[in-house]
Amino acid sequence: MYKILTLNNISAAGLDRLPRESYEVASEIAHPDAILLRSYKMHDMDIPETVQAIGRAGAGVNNIPVDQMTEKGIPVFNAPGANSNAVKELVIAGMLMAARNIGPAWKFATSLEGEDAEITRAVESGKKNFVGFELPGRTLGVVGLGAIGVRICNAAHDLGMNVVGYDPSITVKSAWKLKADVEQALSVDDLLSRSDFVTFHVPLNEHTANMINEERIKLMPDNAVVLNFARNGIVDDEAVVKALDDGKLYAYVCDFPSNLLKDHPRCLTLPHLGASTREAEENCAIMVADEIRAWLEDGNIVNSVNFPEIHMPHGDNPRLVVVNNNVPNMLGQISTDLAAAGMNIVDMLNKSRGDIAVTLIDLEAQPEQAVIDKIAAVEGVLSVRCLSCQK
Repeated sequence: MYKILTLNNISAAGLDRLPRESYEVASEIAHPDAILLRSYKMHDMDIPETVQAIGRAGAGVNNIPVDQMTEKGIPVFNAPGANSNAVKELVIAGMLMAARNIGPAWKFATSLEGEDAEITRAVESGKKNFVGFELPGRTLGVVGLGAIGVRICNAAHDLGMNVVGYDPSITVKSAWKLKADVEQALSVDDLLSRSDFVTFHVPLNEHTANMINEERIKLMPDNAVVLNFARNGIVDDEAVVKALDDGKLYAYVCDFPSNLLKDHPRCLTLPHLGASTREAEENCAIMVADEIRAWLEDGNIVNSVNFPEIHMPHGDNPRLVVVNNNVPNMLGQISTDLAAAGMNIVDMLNKSRGDIAVTLIDLEAQPEQAVIDKIAAVEGVLSVRCLSCQK
C-alpha cells in the first residue's frame, strides 16, 4: 500500500487515478511515499525520510526545495501544459480588457446613481472617457514559448494580431505547434521594441527577475500594455507604475495585486486566477497523479523538473530502480554486485540529467535484501527500490 500525503486540496479527478486498493491518500498521514501539492510552501517543511516523490499539480515549482530533493534522490514532478488553455484565455481577456478600458468603465458604471433616465444620460456623457482600441494589426510579444506561450501566440494570430515570440530554449515540439506567421525575436530587447502588448510565460529565477524594468520599458513603443500572468517578480512593478504615471505605458494587467497596484487607475489586478478553472485543476491533478503512479509502480519518469525522462515497459520481472550521482563506473559497480549474487539481468535502461542518473534493471528472479543493501551502500547511490517488494 502506497501512502500519499496531500498538502493542498487536489482535484478528485486526479485522486481517482490512484486505486484505493493500493493507495492511501490523506492530508494527514504518517510515513508517506509521495507528496501531492499545489501552492503549499515546502521550503521550511520537515520532509519525511520515506518520501520517494513530490508532485506539483501545476507548472511552477518555486514553492518546492528542488535542489534539496535532488540531493536526496527524490524526483519532483509537475504538470506543464495542463493549465495552458486556462492561462491563454485569461491573457486574451486581459488584452481585451486593457484595450477597451473595461476595468475603469465597469467602475464608472457601478458608481452611477439616480433614476434610469439619469443613469442613461450619465452613460452617454461619460462613455467618451473610455474609448479604446482594437487588437487586429497590433503586435503581441510573447516571452517564453512553452505550452502556454504557444497557445497564446496562436490565439492572438487568429484574432488578427501580429505575433513576435522569444525563447532561446524552445523545444522542437513547441516550434512545430506555432503558427507559421509567428516571428522570432532575437532577444527580449528586440521583442520589446516591436510589441504593443507583451506577456511573459517563464519561471521566476535569477535570469527572469525584473525582466521588465525601467531601462527595458524605454525600449517599448508608447502606450504599450504589459501583462504578467506568470510569476510575481518578473515585472518590476514600481518601474511599470512610474511609466504609467508618465504616460509611457497604457496599462498593466497582472495576477498579483499589491498596495502599489490594486487601486491604480491604469492597473487591472486579478487574484491569481491564471489556472483557476475546474478544467485546469482537474487536468493538473490527473497529470501529476499519473506521473507519481508511474514512478512508484514502474520507475518510469515523465515531466520531472530535476530527473531525466525514462521509460521501460514493466512486465512480471522484479525491477530495481537505482538513483545515483551521475559519475563514472556506477553501472559497472551495480552490475558487478548483481553478478556476484548470481542475478541475471533481463533488461536495463540508464538515463542521466545533470548530476542525477536513474537506472531501471529487470531481473530474472527476486533479489535478496542483502543484494539491495549492498547496491545501496555503493558510494554515490542515493536510493534503491525493488518494485516487486512494494506492489
